[in-house]
Amino acid sequence: MGLKLIDLSQEIFQGMSVFPMHQNTFIMTNMTHEENMRKTGSKTLGFSARNLLISEHGGTHCDAVWEYKPTGKTIDKMPLEYFWGSAICIDLSHVPHTRYIEPEDLEKALEKSGQTIHKGDIVLLYTGHFDRHFNTDKWQTTYSGLSYSAARWLAEKGVVNIGVDAPAIDHPDDLNFSGHLVCGEFDITNTENLCNLDKVLNKRFLFLGLPLKIRDGSGSPIRAVALIEE
Repeated sequence: MGLKLIDLSQEIFQGMSVFPMHQNTFIMTNMTHEENMRKTGSKTLGFSARNLLISEHGGTHCDAVWEYKPTGKTIDKMPLEYFWGSAICIDLSHVPHTRYIEPEDLEKALEKSGQTIHKGDIVLLYTGHFDRHFNTDKWQTTYSGLSYSAARWLAEKGVVNIGVDAPAIDHPDDLNFSGHLVCGEFDITNTENLCNLDKVLNKRFLFLGLPLKIRDGSGSPIRAVALIEE
């Protein structure tokens, strides 16, 4: 039996959509191949590189507990097991953006998936938002999110990382940021701006979304992937 690698990460580029409270992404040329050849004197090979200005929460990323809890761990101090491990993906795409995802939605989606949640699991929520609204003016404004009770339902089952194919695990109208609030209460993380979750829907797989080892980081862009058996 072989393994298939599925990319769950959004592209990073200048002009990409970023959550309004975070730094826009800028990509600048550091040196061209020709400039480098002139500097080194080489007639055969030049090196080119670019500089990135990007938020710790730009694109597909994970959060440090410290972002939403001042006494929580920063990204470099958090257990790596929160960012890779056994995962499932459940279908919440039927939940309209006009309401929150509630515990009963999670229960029904889990039952339909045929999976169970184990302590230490990573749970990804397929809302369909990426498929419907990525690169539109609705991307940052028109999606559902977890209610406090729903986020707590996941945390109490032992989930260590809640992932979503939307800009946030919270509903955009929720100024209490309930999903993040629960993550702070349980010292767990979340992963946002995923994509291609339809390809792992109702499956159990190995998820990898390792953060950069940023000293005192509040979060980190990641290359999120899923390994599934074929």
